[in-house]
Amino acid sequence: MAKRKISKKTQKEVVKTAKKYPKITLAIVILLIICLVGCCFLHYKRIITISFLEGIIPQEKVVEDKEEYTVDVQQNVQAGGTIEGAGAFKEGETATLRATANQGYAFVGWFNGATCVSYSQVYTFTVTANTALEARFAPTSGGDGTSTSTDDLQIHFLELGNASTGDCTLIKTGDTEVLIDAGSLQSSAAHLNTEIAKYCTDGKLEYVVATHAHTDHIGAFVGTSSKGVYNGILYTYDVGTIIQFPLTKKEATASNLYGKYLAAVDYAVSQGAVVYTALECWNYENGAQRTYTLAEGITFNILYQKYYETYDTGDDENNYSVCTLLSQGNNHYLFTGDLEADGEESLVTENDLPRVKLYKAGHHGSPTSSSAEFMAVIQPEIICVCCCCGNMEYTDNPLNDFPSQAFVDNVAPYTDKIYVTTITDGNDGFMSYNGTITVSSNGSEVTVNCSNNNTIFKETDWFKANRTWPSNGVGGS
Repeated sequence: MAKRKISKKTQKEVVKTAKKYPKITLAIVILLIICLVGCCFLHYKRIITISFLEGIIPQEKVVEDKEEYTVDVQQNVQAGGTIEGAGAFKEGETATLRATANQGYAFVGWFNGATCVSYSQVYTFTVTANTALEARFAPTSGGDGTSTSTDDLQIHFLELGNASTGDCTLIKTGDTEVLIDAGSLQSSAAHLNTEIAKYCTDGKLEYVVATHAHTDHIGAFVGTSSKGVYNGILYTYDVGTIIQFPLTKKEATASNLYGKYLAAVDYAVSQGAVVYTALECWNYENGAQRTYTLAEGITFNILYQKYYETYDTGDDENNYSVCTLLSQGNNHYLFTGDLEADGEESLVTENDLPRVKLYKAGHHGSPTSSSAEFMAVIQPEIICVCCCCGNMEYTDNPLNDFPSQAFVDNVAPYTDKIYVTTITDGNDGFMSYNGTITVSSNGSEVTVNCSNNNTIFKETDWFKANRTWPSNGVGGS
């Protein structure tokens, strides 16, 4: 259909009428504007839809009513604290849960079923569904029910939650904690985070020591990844100072453990940690110290050995181990990582070593560490062995699996107070041997209390079936 054109005569009559009746014309214009604005508003509010306005005025987005969800928190059977922050939330709102442990208890974590979603006492998350969590607390007590956190100093040799040998030692005095190593695997992190939380109740590790670059000593510092987020100790805890091995022959890549360990250290630094090597500590470089005071009368001392500066022959990393001495008055506690006999000789030569109350068995009680010459110098009274006893993962010779017969022969003349964390169950699994070993001291008396039992190594059935106590050993054969 052809469009009709308005004639010039008609146009002139309209103009003439408008001039004749200006007020009526103005009213009509205003009315048209009001109608136009009204139509635009109705279009925007989605009451009507005007197609030619869609590209000019977008319609208002539909805001649906948000669902309301419930965040419910229960405590485990060890009801050892109080919970704040649970309740009703709109979808997308932020929930903040707070856990406070009662005296005699430590907060372990927030659990969804068997999965720990956070080890922090304050847990913040976006609510997207009904959420049921369990706040877990654990009593800070040992195998006989007595407290392990009431003395001035406690040293906890932690079980690792699997059948692989490795080290993880937590030193605690007051609110100050030192963590030496975090083995045995990356997958140990979830278990160790729970164990550490029993003692480190403020979420901060003042000092972390990585003795050397083997998985069974640094794996749980990294942990495992879920959607790119790692649960390792260096990601979970607030860390003050990291003291690490000066040398390694390992080359870092984005995919290997050493590269991931360096990334975890970088993350800790980004959160406020400072990092030194043991050699920097020995040389007082870049603000590092040889001696760190943990509490009045308790010092943590970095020792020197030649493999801080000299590469060992072969590819083994053990002799690069950071060595430390914890001192409380006349009581001394020695930690040597996986240092082997040649490194032990250097340690004796370069340091004025005292006789020690406690020696963390070098290299898990292997035949290549804890040499007779070294034992003659330190003459330990108590020895803690961090290993899965009887696990043949490193040797085919039954006399050399941890703790080895050579280790027993070398330490027996000085003590029979030997404790072992874990034992194989013979089927690729594990059981607690002594369990987590806790050595406590008030500055004079030193006691040992274990989470499973306090039976010394030579009195156990496994020892009697697999090892021999030498005739020159303390307590006889």
